[in-house]
Amino acid sequence: MAARPLKGWKLVWRDEFEGDAIDPAKWDFDIGNGFYDYKNNVWIPGWGNEELQYYTREPANVSVKDGLLTIRAIKESLHGCGYTSARLKTRKRDGTPLFTKLYGRFDIRARVPWGKGLWPALWMLPQEDRYGGWAASGEIDLMEIIGEKPHEVLNSIHFGSVYPQRSLITHVHTLPNGSTVADWHVYSVEWEPGEIRFYVDGVHTATRDHWWSCSRTADGKGLDPKRASDLNPWPAPFDQPFYLVMNLAVGGNFPGAPNAATHFPAELVVDYVRVYDKVGGYGEAKPRGKGRFPWQKKP
Repeated sequence: MAARPLKGWKLVWRDEFEGDAIDPAKWDFDIGNGFYDYKNNVWIPGWGNEELQYYTREPANVSVKDGLLTIRAIKESLHGCGYTSARLKTRKRDGTPLFTKLYGRFDIRARVPWGKGLWPALWMLPQEDRYGGWAASGEIDLMEIIGEKPHEVLNSIHFGSVYPQRSLITHVHTLPNGSTVADWHVYSVEWEPGEIRFYVDGVHTATRDHWWSCSRTADGKGLDPKRASDLNPWPAPFDQPFYLVMNLAVGGNFPGAPNAATHFPAELVVDYVRVYDKVGGYGEAKPRGKGRFPWQKKP
């Protein structure tokens, strides 16, 4: 599908998934069912979310054909896990960037599976944890769903202090005219200094212009800021390059476990990923929008 011109935006990076294989110059894979936290010297199973799948790069779990990328979750046992799936990202497993971007418009056209316990997501993470571990350095979610709610698309930003003192703002967009995430939709975010705007099929769903970042920790855990001087300079954490992530998780503390009605194999199909720069540049950060900080919470 040819990329249509977008007024005010210039196409700078894309993957149309031509050919018959993942382009290794654009994407790498997370492998396994967790990661090692070197700061605390501990293995984090289930990717920190109690997820049930083992990620692979096998053709059964990820493939390219007829201009489409397919990420497939399969109900099968592997290395102690009951499911396999795939997670792609524009960063190598050793941290080397393949593609990162600070500000821009990001479009992903996708067809998403649904069912109890399925957790598909199209999202972005910081290339460097400049302000500290998740979520002090931020996260932007173009699309995720609660598996058994196929009519609802979640747009989110994560920010704040290092876990567990992170903050989250989510907007729930109900798809119109009986559509579900199993139909084709374009999920987009326009990210500028001090403002993040979400879209589904070109419809503006939410704007975020208030967030914060605090690097204070004790015993490896984040602390809430107590005063304005504890905050990293605005618009941190969303002032650093991010990379792209696409995955299909199974289970976890967000969607819960699959049930007998959940269909497997489940397929997340992506038509294209396109990234744009704003014509004329971005200028200065917009002033922070209205919102409360932790020390302003009502009792």
